[in-house]
Amino acid sequence: MHTAELALSLLLVVIIVVSLLSNVLVLICFLYNAEIRKQVPGLFILNLTFCNLLLSASSMPLTLFGVLSNAHPGGQIFCQVVGFLDTFLTTNSMLSMAALSIDRWVAVVFPLSYHSRIRHRDAVLALAYTWVHSLSFSVVAACLSWVGYHQLYASCTLCNGRAVNAKTQFAIYTMVLHSLTFLLVSVVLCVTYLKVLKVARFHCKRIDVITMQTLVLLVDIHPRIVELFVTEPFNPYWGVLCKCLAYSKAACDPFVYSLLRHQYRKTCSDITNRLLKRSSPNGSGHQQENGKIGRAKEIVKDGGVGARPAD
Repeated sequence: MHTAELALSLLLVVIIVVSLLSNVLVLICFLYNAEIRKQVPGLFILNLTFCNLLLSASSMPLTLFGVLSNAHPGGQIFCQVVGFLDTFLTTNSMLSMAALSIDRWVAVVFPLSYHSRIRHRDAVLALAYTWVHSLSFSVVAACLSWVGYHQLYASCTLCNGRAVNAKTQFAIYTMVLHSLTFLLVSVVLCVTYLKVLKVARFHCKRIDVITMQTLVLLVDIHPRIVELFVTEPFNPYWGVLCKCLAYSKAACDPFVYSLLRHQYRKTCSDITNRLLKRSSPNGSGHQQENGKIGRAKEIVKDGGVGARPAD
């Protein structure tokens, strides 16, 4: 095995393990803590977590198999199903990120009117749109046989498996998909976090970390758009590396949007104490008061991601 293939394989293994463990931990926290379940952003985080988990369990292992064996993973129909899931889950997770960034912006810039501006009904409608948007592009790609094994990425993903005369249609589809999903989400992230930065300048470090995720989105846009207009073949290692960086978002999301927050850290501590049969440092009589104080601190410290203003 070539050194580059070994390095990419190890990188994929690390991403898969971290993504699975961190997203499962977020899901456990969501199920354990009733307060988290009541929060409107919890719906977006739950949707994002499920997308990342399914992506980690379906597309990532097959990419690892493709890198190790340099072979087509499974049959054609199986790869088309995985490619459909890859397109749907990636698009859905991108739009969930945009919804969370908008929620953060409203919570920080309009804290007093947050409850009237962001309600559960609004979150459900936003999630419904993300599913319709993601399913629409995924179904079109599947019906037109634009999903399958792509040698450049060693993955079952978007690819033009039809005749040469369909290249123009596939190029238009790819441009529209990436413009209305990846590029749009990148713009939303940059605009909302720049506005948040004006309100919480002393927390710019955390905001910079989240805004850096826009670069990960652009990494996925770059090779797909370039290959539409360049006839010369790409280095396959470059394609797989870009795919790995795109996968890394699934491993980073749980920390950026959940596990680094006070409420999730406290929930993890409570779960650990319960498993070890130790008493929680916070007595039961103070849990509600501490919860309100914690939520108020999160709006200032975390900028509103998944946080609600204190009652």
